[in-house]
Amino acid sequence: MDELPDHQVRTLDARSLRGLAHPLRMRLLNTLRHGGPATASQLAAKLGESSGATSYHLRQLAAHGFVEDAPEHGKGRERWWRATHGGVSFDETLLKDADSEVRGAADLFLHELANQSTQELSTWLATRHDWSEDWIRASDMSDWTLRLTPELALGLIEKMHELLESYRALAPEDGTPDTETVRIHTHVLPTRTD
Repeated sequence: MDELPDHQVRTLDARSLRGLAHPLRMRLLNTLRHGGPATASQLAAKLGESSGATSYHLRQLAAHGFVEDAPEHGKGRERWWRATHGGVSFDETLLKDADSEVRGAADLFLHELANQSTQELSTWLATRHDWSEDWIRASDMSDWTLRLTPELALGLIEKMHELLESYRALAPEDGTPDTETVRIHTHVLPTRTD
């Protein structure tokens, strides 16, 4: 599998956000990021979509620079695609953009991220019995509640991100036994208790 360095992050602007903010496009991009290059037909089969729909949305993603051709994988007429970045950075100001289309795309993008996170957790719960006891012990679904100010919450987020980044340098070499891709979800959000 060809993997992108996770540190390659693209910052979303109004134009690129409108090109990405579609549930199928986000699923296609996520699948290419985590599974490596694939054809529209392979992606259609994996995601339960038609190859016509996946082809169309891959071309839209390409027009906005999220995916590109991966010709070294193709033999014959089928077009292979790969993600161009390991992730995206979302600017909260897009939620307050003067253009209602941009605000709608930003809202859809965030809701789809939440859906994807929920789907990954559900998949883990449904398939955890397929994993070794070591991996089951190494999984975590924690729930914490703290009382913080916005400044303390931002500090917490920065420290969590720094800690996660520090683990990139510890990543085992390719081929190291029992090494898997690990997904980490963090959510820091205020709630009301009344």
